[in-house]
Amino acid sequence: MSTLVIIAHPDISNSTINKKWRDALSKEGESVTVHEIYPEYPHGRIDVEKEQQLIESHNHIIFQYPLYWYSSPPLMKQYLDEVFTHGWAYGSKGNALADKKIGLAISIGSVAEAYEPEGNVKFTIDQLVSPMIATTRFVKANYVGAHKLYSAFTITPSQLEDNTQAYLDFVRQLDN
Repeated sequence: MSTLVIIAHPDISNSTINKKWRDALSKEGESVTVHEIYPEYPHGRIDVEKEQQLIESHNHIIFQYPLYWYSSPPLMKQYLDEVFTHGWAYGSKGNALADKKIGLAISIGSVAEAYEPEGNVKFTIDQLVSPMIATTRFVKANYVGAHKLYSAFTITPSQLEDNTQAYLDFVRQLDN
């Protein structure tokens, strides 16, 4: 089985978390394809046919991104709007994503406690990413959950190593 990791980070060269995750995934061999959409589409003109073919050639999809204002970076939303088209991703003739496993990998600047009903944000990450979960279900794919890293701005190197290993385990389990 093969996994496509679509990374949406506007400035990955200055990232600690997403760059570490990307580099670790790149060592996974042929079972994982890493695809960064910001360098691929610096002017926001997405090659829809190319992206659809890339998705079709993989069994599992992970959308990896930093949490931006309680959502995904703007190019991730544009990607979904343009690539997940009627007649391809959904509709009477569209089912290209049916039965694929789709998950998320999200880096979050704040502490985990902020993302609880009694925390500062008042919403859980699962509530905040509910549009991604609903999209997955709408296209008849199987949502497999989200790998999360909280406290991105204060994480220690050993915590990042542990989290990166947990992310690799999350990706590897998709084949089960």
